[in-house]
Amino acid sequence: MKRNPFSLFIGLLILVIFGFLLFSFQVRQSEVAVVTTFGRPTRPITEPGLHGKWPPPIQRVYKFDQRMQNFEDRVTEGQTRERFNVLTSVYVGWRITDPAAFLPKFAGSANPIAEAERKLDERLGNIKSAVVGKHSLSDFISVSDSGTNLAGIEGEILRAIQSEVSSNNWGLEVAFLGLKRLQLPESVSKAVLDRMQAERKVLADKSQYEGEKEASIIRSDAERRAADMVSQAESEAIEIRAKGEAQAAESLAAFKKNPELANFIFSLNALENSLKDRSILIFDQHTPPFDILRGVSTNLLNPSR
Repeated sequence: MKRNPFSLFIGLLILVIFGFLLFSFQVRQSEVAVVTTFGRPTRPITEPGLHGKWPPPIQRVYKFDQRMQNFEDRVTEGQTRERFNVLTSVYVGWRITDPAAFLPKFAGSANPIAEAERKLDERLGNIKSAVVGKHSLSDFISVSDSGTNLAGIEGEILRAIQSEVSSNNWGLEVAFLGLKRLQLPESVSKAVLDRMQAERKVLADKSQYEGEKEASIIRSDAERRAADMVSQAESEAIEIRAKGEAQAAESLAAFKKNPELANFIFSLNALENSLKDRSILIFDQHTPPFDILRGVSTNLLNPSR
């Protein structure tokens, strides 16, 4: 029986494709893979592209998502250094870095990613309790100027879980971690509130004391400056008074020599003061100091007299 060349070509093409699928596999950019030989990991693959392999059961290929995985652990309760109960939960970012080490640890599960997160959750519960026990409540909740120490606590938990993962060779890396939830049980809420009120009262008393101290300093400085100004003014007044008395003494000596001149000058000064404003005056010419005006008009009309 003569075979059709086209049928032979199709059969050969199918055989090539089938062989290609048996002896090669593709790793995507977002994946890592590990090749096992008779069930033992022999070749981890972290670079994307086309790779070769022997067909099963000689070799098998396991692929994992190497992108960052995120999950939130369960809420756990721990005691602070003062025996206050604190409920905490953290969010975690991790990724697979060594598929050859990751496979034996978690390949027995139907979902290795979920199994890895379950084990991380278990370790985090113990680590959080240990870290919380080393800190006081004020490191978590504080109303003072120094603030909380949440960043330091997150760093301690991160370093502890990274050390745990590395020592157990899980083939993954915990990249970041942060506190997601922090709360107090109702049994300790009142005690915490009383403590916060006490701390706030201490701060208020301190601010009031510092304000009164500053006010006292300002008041003392103002009183000192006022005393200096009064002293300086009194000194200048004494000096001016002394000069006036000296001038008065000189004028008195001159007036004693010529009493009529003194009376005339005093009358002129009095008359000048009374005529400063524009006004009409009705006076008796015999009343001082207006008596000096007697005979002025006659003298003006008869200057020869």
